[in-house]
Amino acid sequence: MSLFNRKNSGTMDVIRCDEPSYLIWKWHPAGFDAGNNKRENAIRYGSSLRVKEGEVAILVYAQADGTEVEYAEGPCNRLIESANFPILASIVGLAYAGGSPFQAEVYFINLATVIQTPFAVPFFDVFDPRFSDFSVPIAIRGRISFNITDYQEFIKLHRLINFDLATFQTQIRDATIKYVKSVVANIPSDKNIPVIQIERQIEQISNTVEEQLRYRLMVDFGVSVTGIDISTVEVDKTSNGYMQLMRVTQDVATATVQAQTEAAVRDIQDKQRIHAKNLQETLRMQREEGQYSQRKQTQMANFAAYQTEAQAEVGVAGANALGQMCSNDTGSVSGEGGFNPAIMIAGMAVGGAMGQNIAGTMNNMMTGVRQPSGQAMPPPIPKVVYNVALNDKSAGPFDLDTLSQMILVGTLARETLVWKNGMANWEKAGDVHELQSIFSTLPPPLPSAK
Repeated sequence: MSLFNRKNSGTMDVIRCDEPSYLIWKWHPAGFDAGNNKRENAIRYGSSLRVKEGEVAILVYAQADGTEVEYAEGPCNRLIESANFPILASIVGLAYAGGSPFQAEVYFINLATVIQTPFAVPFFDVFDPRFSDFSVPIAIRGRISFNITDYQEFIKLHRLINFDLATFQTQIRDATIKYVKSVVANIPSDKNIPVIQIERQIEQISNTVEEQLRYRLMVDFGVSVTGIDISTVEVDKTSNGYMQLMRVTQDVATATVQAQTEAAVRDIQDKQRIHAKNLQETLRMQREEGQYSQRKQTQMANFAAYQTEAQAEVGVAGANALGQMCSNDTGSVSGEGGFNPAIMIAGMAVGGAMGQNIAGTMNNMMTGVRQPSGQAMPPPIPKVVYNVALNDKSAGPFDLDTLSQMILVGTLARETLVWKNGMANWEKAGDVHELQSIFSTLPPPLPSAK
């Protein structure tokens, strides 16, 4: 299509691409002569350039020292003149003012179209790194999708005037086959995938292949990989290598299962043995705790009896100790060492009296324990007790009955110092009013023989 320029009374060109599906397309003026480069590349100065969104127009100008390139990304609608194309102005110059034609190649690159190219990798040998003696034939089929994003890098790698999409797709397919084959051959060792399970790893293979192809196709061809879809990974299961590998792996799997089963059985047995041992220990502890709890319950139910028994044992031991002290801490009247029968008899008397008192107390408390529930027990009768100074040491306290026994054996005299709770100081026993009755009831000393 062209526009008519009334000012110049000539034919102006409208440069645009109306192809429904393309990757790279070269524009030619209306009525061009095929094979006549001068005519097919002739563009009138002042023609319009229209570029749709998703495509880019590339203008290539030939010069004596090389070529110059200008780009126009869509959407774009401009006249071809020096104001819009600075490089064009230096090429055309004033000689072309008024619509004279000039030589330029115009290419349109489709940035929106994604090209899909199928590929097929014929059977090739793949080895399992664990069993490198057996090769397994594997074939792969799929589809790669790509487009052009960096068009400037793309035209550096390709001569656009000779560009052929079918040839280009063949180049992409051959490169894809090479990289897919490399990835699949190495993926058993790189990703630890058994060869006999490789046909179930299509997604992982696709991701690994795409990762490598994305970089290599951009560097080698200037295209961007939008996706790779591996539809089939076929293993030749009739090959000797596959059948031998299956037998070996089955033996290994059987041995592994057997070893795992034996380990599991040993684990179960160990757990049962430990459980039985723990159960036995738990039952023993529960039995001892039950017995201890039962004893404590019995003690709590008979607390008063146990308390009385304990107090009685302590009292008897104290009385025996006092009697022993009085027996051991003897001395003559003159202060010299020697055996003193009076002091020993007094200690024994005191010990016996204390034992009797404690026994009476215990009997009273046991009687109280045996009292039926609901009946109140009378409080104990208060007793008067004194401490006695014997051999410059405080002994006691002793009740009045014990003091009477001590007077009889001569351990306690009127001059002996005594003290009880409430007295300010020690006093002579004969001066204590409460003890005078004890001394008065005693018989007088026997007359000395003449």
